Amino acid sequence: MSDTTQKLALVTGASRGLGAAMAEALAVRGYHVLAVARTVGALEELDDRIRAAGGAATLAPMDVTEAGAMQQMAEAIVERWGGLDFWAHTAVHAAPLAPAPHVDGKDWAKSLLLNAEVVRGLIALLEPALRLRGGTAMFFDDARGGRKFFGAYGASKAAQIALARSWQAENASTGPKVVIAEPQPMPTAVRARFFPGEDRSVLTPCRDEAERLLQDY
Repeated sequence: MSDTTQKLALVTGASRGLGAAMAEALAVRGYHVLAVARTVGALEELDDRIRAAGGAATLAPMDVTEAGAMQQMAEAIVERWGGLDFWAHTAVHAAPLAPAPHVDGKDWAKSLLLNAEVVRGLIALLEPALRLRGGTAMFFDDARGGRKFFGAYGASKAAQIALARSWQAENASTGPKVVIAEPQPMPTAVRARFFPGEDRSVLTPCRDEAERLLQDY
């Protein structure tokens, strides 16, 4: 069954942290949320919270590194909803911190795959759906470029943001709109891995940050 009247928001990496908060905030704004993540249990908990707040979501327990699955998802977005209004990409691989000469090859490859190559593929797949609805794509710049021990994360996220900025410039007059957001430090699981032992009480709650980033949507 198709529904081309309701606004559709896709959140890739929706199971926890900022992704989950973005999904909940978008649902409150009247979007039907297509929530993509690998963790089924976390997606179900997200769905419960969205429903409790009066929203609606479709859960998609998928791995964004599976190109075939992403192709099917993009096709389903057009067939079922007639396009895409908003895409928030929060999926990320956070490799262990390490000095540049000691970055593990597998961690490096996985960082480049999830933080850069996956985004290249998703942009190609989702641009047609975003164009159909005059949609917006949002990326999150926390590359930490040049900080010691952040080589794998910083390089791969910087590649993602460079690609997104090029897409932004290319579509400035035609759309879809591309937004590069700079989130405040939040008490996420990824940050806990990077900064163990820090005072998390001074960090911005994910829900508050999602509200700030979406204040114009």
